[in-house]
Order: sequence, then C-alpha cells, then structure tokens
Amino acid sequence: MLKDKLNTINIILASGSPRRQQFFKEMDLHYTIRLKEIEEIYPEHLQAEEITNFLAELKASAFENELKENDVLVTSDTIVWLNGKALGKPKDYNDAFQMLQQLANQTHEVITSVCLKSIDKTEVFHCVTKVTFANLSDEAIKYYLDNYQPFDKAGSYGIQDWIGLIGISKIEGSYTNVVGLPTEMLFQKLMNYEIGRASCRERVSSPV
Repeated sequence: MLKDKLNTINIILASGSPRRQQFFKEMDLHYTIRLKEIEEIYPEHLQAEEITNFLAELKASAFENELKENDVLVTSDTIVWLNGKALGKPKDYNDAFQMLQQLANQTHEVITSVCLKSIDKTEVFHCVTKVTFANLSDEAIKYYLDNYQPFDKAGSYGIQDWIGLIGISKIEGSYTNVVGLPTEMLFQKLMNYEIGRASCRERVSSPV
C-alpha cells in the first residue's frame, strides 16, 4: 500500500548531499537525482527559518518549466542558528575552527527547510532542532577537523560523526534534521502529496 501510494509520483531529489541521498534510500523511496548549481545568496534582513525557506525555494525555482506531470521536486537547505546569526558551511579550516569554538558550551538551533515543487504548486516547510554542545577543547576541535573534515556541513559539524559522540550533551527534536533532513516530516508530506491541486505555500515547524 505504501509503495503503491508513493509510486503515483516521480520524486526528484535536487541535492548532492550523500547524507540526504542515503536517507532517501533508507526510506525506500524511488527517486532520481537532478542537480543544478545555485548561488546561495539571500537578503540580509532574513532571519532563522526565513533564510532556509528562501534558499530551499530558490533552489527549486531553478527547475521552473522543466517539471513534468506527476514530478515532485525536493530541495532543501540547512543552517545552524546561534545567537541571532546564521552559520552555514565554513569557508576554510580556520572558519570551521572558529565556528566550533563558538558552538562549544552553547545551545543552538539547526533549521532545515524543504521545498516540494510540482508543475502546479510549491510547498515549503521547516523543522527546528535544539542542540547543546559540551565544552570542546581546541585539541578536540583540531582532531575532529583533521580527521573528519566536515567542511561541507552547516556549522562545521556532523552529529553522526565522532564529535556527536563526544561533544553533544543534549538534543531536543528531530535527530535526522540535524543530519540534514527531517525525514519523518518529509515522508508524511510525500505520502499525502496530491498532484493537481491549487498552488499553495505552507510553512510549519516541527514540535520541539
């Protein structure tokens, strides 16, 4: 029944992230990958989930007029939000080092927005997870960066890595959201997705 329901749509994942691709496989979703280079620039006045909502929808807009009937495009964006500031992917080693120093002994939010786009509607939703780091010594940060090289990750860390085992003291909300995709929310959205309804935009937050 589940597969029959999902087989009515053609899922297109517009993400080169190995973690997101792995989630799709683990959810037993049949999908294709389609990638486009997007300059991820957003207006400076945007805050928190406004940023990820904007970027997720921006990525989807690159496929305008390319989708076919029954296609559902999935794009997403993740940021770390700390003390009113967005931390994206680090520019280099030093930037990553400074990010992790900032995150130590602090609680931050990991915000992921997902955009579902078909030929007749666009839907955007987001999920927020609170993550608390314990103290991180400079030695631990250097070890992590040297051995795990998390330079493709928002906030310069992956919760599934070594640092998640030794450095994170508390998490409130979706674990998979911190990895890069709120899988439970996405699966429910896809299960209930209806092609051919009027255009809509929805913004919701997961309970935390």
